[in-house]
Amino acid sequence: MAGAAAFSEDQKIFSMQELKKKGFSQYKINKLVSEGKLIKLNKSYYENTEYRGEESDFYYVEAYAPKGVICLLSAAVYYHLTTFIPDAVDVAIPRKAKISTMPDWPQINVHHYTDDRHELGVTTVREGKNGFQIYDIEKTVVDIVFYREKIGIEETKEILVTYLRRKDRDLNRLLKYAELMKCEKPMRQYLEVLV
Repeated sequence: MAGAAAFSEDQKIFSMQELKKKGFSQYKINKLVSEGKLIKLNKSYYENTEYRGEESDFYYVEAYAPKGVICLLSAAVYYHLTTFIPDAVDVAIPRKAKISTMPDWPQINVHHYTDDRHELGVTTVREGKNGFQIYDIEKTVVDIVFYREKIGIEETKEILVTYLRRKDRDLNRLLKYAELMKCEKPMRQYLEVLV
């Protein structure tokens, strides 16, 4: 099959645009779907069934929530801040953004953030040809404290204690984010008790 060489085993999710840039016509894409080499996730994204790399539910976020950023407990797990294992991927999207289709798996919990909350502290993680957006560790901790009623007080405390033990922690950035996100008072109260 022409173009098969361009079809890599080290990329999990392809957008329609990426496939077309690689020289795949709509006919060839449909043929790959009928051969079981691609699974159509929605009208813009496909899953590569011949993928041979590390698996991560986070790779699916771009396909279902194009401006989605991994947040809250999912980000806390990524940074090894909690022993709690969420049953869905927490994803922040801008308040006005819409999501048309949601997968049965992985389950995605959507959180609508105001634009300033959504844009602060976003970082991109590249793992080979795969990638996802996630909040940096300090923004993750601030969001956890901000949403502590939803997250749970025990989980919030565990995440803060684990964060404070880290050598790479940045308390100045943490407090700056807390101030910007109108969460400075509860953050300082937690820090006074835990530090």
